[in-house]
Amino acid sequence: MYEIDMNLPKEIVADVLSKHEIDSVAFVGCGASMSELYPAKYFLANNTHKLNVQIFTANEFNYDTPAWLGPNTFVITCSLGGGTPETVEANKTAKNAGAPVVAITHAAGSALTKGVDHVIVHGFEANYAAKTEKMGYAIAVALEILQQTEGYEHYEEMLAGFANVFECAERAAQSVGKTAEAWAQEHKDDECIHFMASGASEKVAYSTSLFLMMEMQWINSGNFNSGEYFHGPFELTDDKHNFVLFMADGATRAMDARALTFLQRFDARYLVIDAKDFGLSGCVPASVATYFNPIVHTAVMRVFAEHLADARQHPLTKRRYMWKLTY
Repeated sequence: MYEIDMNLPKEIVADVLSKHEIDSVAFVGCGASMSELYPAKYFLANNTHKLNVQIFTANEFNYDTPAWLGPNTFVITCSLGGGTPETVEANKTAKNAGAPVVAITHAAGSALTKGVDHVIVHGFEANYAAKTEKMGYAIAVALEILQQTEGYEHYEEMLAGFANVFECAERAAQSVGKTAEAWAQEHKDDECIHFMASGASEKVAYSTSLFLMMEMQWINSGNFNSGEYFHGPFELTDDKHNFVLFMADGATRAMDARALTFLQRFDARYLVIDAKDFGLSGCVPASVATYFNPIVHTAVMRVFAEHLADARQHPLTKRRYMWKLTY
């Protein structure tokens, strides 16, 4: 069974709380890493009765540092390769204010791991589920912060969810190859693809749009919350525009269903990646399924992105500027 080490976040949070009286939590990162911290922020902000919970892109955290940052702020930073300069600097910003910092990265010994209180090293290469470990560990840290500071009535259900969600995500990803190939062939020449989602998966739409499409495929792309679709973006809905809807299995599903109905009403070109189709609430307790949507959505979308890259003969690693210029 594929799963993350849930004892590690538990021990880290216990250690931090033994030394600091936490009243605020800041999630800090850049790009995809920032978006992969969002489900943790969403979970914690929606369930705490006491904590101030915020998320920042790293340089904004550095340049316009929140006044409340200090010894009572639990800071979680994240960078896949551990060398993102803005996030490395955010560690220093936090430590200079006396805040405890936990760094989440795939690169042990990287710059992000220096001078922080704790480090979590996650997987990535093993399979599609491994590509969601970063997100999973961030949610696990958020869960432990909530449980250890004020308690959480669905704590055991969350633990049960973590025991099964990665296998669910891997099965889901492995099941969509033919569908992903057909979608890629249909859309390989599209000039623009829009993405929408709700709840904990909102930033899955954001990250797919900005990074898998704009950064890695040089395809123009928009992204928005499914609720916000009806406050502007739905004016684009017709048979010429292309949408991808990440449909939630959980609390915000009605928002996604409303958007889907409108897409169908006006014959839009659309793809639905529905966590319910992949049995999410059968793998994790229904009471907390809403917080695990982004793990399944992310794993599945990676397959679609890989097929699109192959169809376009444009590898996901291809860049014009990143890693090549000083900027």
